[in-house]
Amino acid sequence: MAFAVVCTRALVGVAAPLVQVEIHLANGLPQFNMVGLPDTEVRESRERVRAALVNCGFQFPPRRVTVNLAPADLPKQSSRFDLPIAIGILAASGQINDRTLHLHEFAGELALSGTLRPVRGALPMAVAAGKDGRKFVLPWDCAQQGALARSTEVYGARHLMEVCLHLSGEQPLSPVRVETETRHDQSYPDMADVRGQLRARRALEIAAAGGHHVLMKGPPGTGKSMLAGRFPGICPPLDEQEAMEVAAIQSASEENFSTTQWGCRPFRQPHHAATVAALAGGGARSAPGEASLAHGGILHLDEMTEFTRSALEALREPLETGVISVSRAARKVTYPARFQLVGTMNPCPCGFLGHPSGQCHCSPQQVARYLNRISGPLLDRIDLVLEVPAVSLWEARQSQDGEPSARVRERVVLAVQRQKERQEQTNARVPVAALLRHAVLEQCSQDLLSRAANRFSLSARAVHRILRVARTVADLRGDERVRMTDLAEAISYRGWACSDG
Repeated sequence: MAFAVVCTRALVGVAAPLVQVEIHLANGLPQFNMVGLPDTEVRESRERVRAALVNCGFQFPPRRVTVNLAPADLPKQSSRFDLPIAIGILAASGQINDRTLHLHEFAGELALSGTLRPVRGALPMAVAAGKDGRKFVLPWDCAQQGALARSTEVYGARHLMEVCLHLSGEQPLSPVRVETETRHDQSYPDMADVRGQLRARRALEIAAAGGHHVLMKGPPGTGKSMLAGRFPGICPPLDEQEAMEVAAIQSASEENFSTTQWGCRPFRQPHHAATVAALAGGGARSAPGEASLAHGGILHLDEMTEFTRSALEALREPLETGVISVSRAARKVTYPARFQLVGTMNPCPCGFLGHPSGQCHCSPQQVARYLNRISGPLLDRIDLVLEVPAVSLWEARQSQDGEPSARVRERVVLAVQRQKERQEQTNARVPVAALLRHAVLEQCSQDLLSRAANRFSLSARAVHRILRVARTVADLRGDERVRMTDLAEAISYRGWACSDG
């Protein structure tokens, strides 16, 4: 009898639990049995592995071959197990030197010729391998993703033979190195294109500086979507930890992640017909949804009231906690989902309520039903809610070009630095206890906040969100104290949310 164990990784969300591929060769009629909850892709690997070994000049053992993927209770998906299965069969049959096998982990899909094809999840798998002190061998086309894990020695191979020669020591592979720098994506359109709408521009600057959620309401053509599309251009760059989290999610998803995207904030714009699974995650593979793919970036919901109620309500928890759990009968997968929501909507079904043209004929009941598509609890979790009024053609022509994104971003970066130095987090994420320590109000400001809370029946959550926004306004001014004007501005950004909600 012959036996070999090869280490690899499964992928559960953005976690990469260890999987040991155990190969047992026994006497008897030639068979190939695979156990350990393999799905269809994994079971089909026996044909790919058989053909690849033969085409590489190896002998497929004419014996009873048993492949166990341990732990047995963890579902195994994807073709990433092809390479470790092939290496295990070669080691168990004595066709390659396995003295350094325990120092490596492997993942990759095999072509029938032995060529290695890329697999998803290279980065989270490499990170997990490094934590266990092992080197990681990946197909060349995804090895650069894995090399973003600085603590892991990652090797890239184009063919099965290269992996075998590396293990034997005849032609060792060179570790993959990738140079990255956290940078700001310059491809976003510039805020200078926006004329007028000074209040909306101010609100977006506050949102970028504090990490706050925004909802803009106004008639068609007022520039809501234009402003939202330029919002990423004024956001601060990602730090190293945030960039790693963003890259890990994109690597684990079906998205084509490239190392050139390192440090760029995601900007997701799902269509309003998106399902709950598309927005929150799920499906047969429990794949990440738009909320998770927007982690560390912006989730733009254009025409927010046109999304289904169930899809919007699925965003309640991630707006508060920054994570989203996809539960199925067999398992539960948790994805990070700390995004900034930027929503836009019309004021009524026809869109022209309050427009100077006076062409809206929607009844009060129709308007109420339309606005109630966004529930009170969801609206309560949005920090800045503002009207974006219509701008006449004459006003647009008379207005000068808006302030460029680069100049706004300079103020935002300074405000974020103040927050990180004071509390290590942005104001939107700081715990309530720390918020109350850093946003101490004078007596006149406390009275103003109490009157606003009583008049508009604000919840405790809404009061805390007003304090967070006021703290950000003070940070933009460079002031350690939250003044009454800061608080008044923060309260003004909840106007129609209070009166209509």
